Amino acid sequence: MKWTDSLDIAIELDEKYPDIDPLHVNFVDLCNWVCELEGFEDKPEHCGERILEAIQMAWIEEKS
Repeated sequence: MKWTDSLDIAIELDEKYPDIDPLHVNFVDLCNWVCELEGFEDKPEHCGERILEAIQMAWIEEKS
C-alpha cells in the first residue's frame, strides 16, 4: 500500500483499531499507525495533511 490507497488503508486501520473513533484521531498518531500497517510500503515524508484527511474521511465512512 501507498499513501494514495486511502480506502485500503482505512479498511486496515478499522480492522486493527476497531474501538478507535477516527473523528478523534490526531494526524501524528494517524501517520504513525499507517506507517506501522503490514503491507504499507511508502515513505513517511511523502505524507501530508491532505492525504491524512482523505484517509481519515475514508475511515469514518468505513465505520458507518
